[in-house]
Amino acid sequence: MRLLFICTHNRCRSILCEAIAQQRGAGVLQAASAGSAPVAAVHPLTLRFLKARGYETQGLVSQSWEDLQSFAPDKVVTVCDSAAGEACPVWMGEVEKIHWGLPDPSRVEGSDADIEAAFMSVIDRIEDKVDSWLREAGR
Repeated sequence: MRLLFICTHNRCRSILCEAIAQQRGAGVLQAASAGSAPVAAVHPLTLRFLKARGYETQGLVSQSWEDLQSFAPDKVVTVCDSAAGEACPVWMGEVEKIHWGLPDPSRVEGSDADIEAAFMSVIDRIEDKVDSWLREAGR
């Protein structure tokens, strides 16, 4: 199954989803992420906390959904509320669209422990959702 995770800026939540789905679902899931208005770089804490959980971060980049026209996803998953309300590009066609509505841990203010807890909570939620897909696929 080919999954495209979309968030407006493609710097945190969609990147988390891409890395987790690609690595946990190796051989079953193929994941990519993009944004409708991507920024210059992936949020550094996204990379830090993915690494802390044992995920590879090399090759993760913030990119436009227009850069992925040849990806041909089976499912498009929006992970932020603003992206859920946007019209997807015509090239996506009749692909199944799902909305997860994940909170943005990169916007959490507070202590280092508060910020880490926010990232880990979102990572836990993504892992649960990906594991559910893998169970459905018989893996």
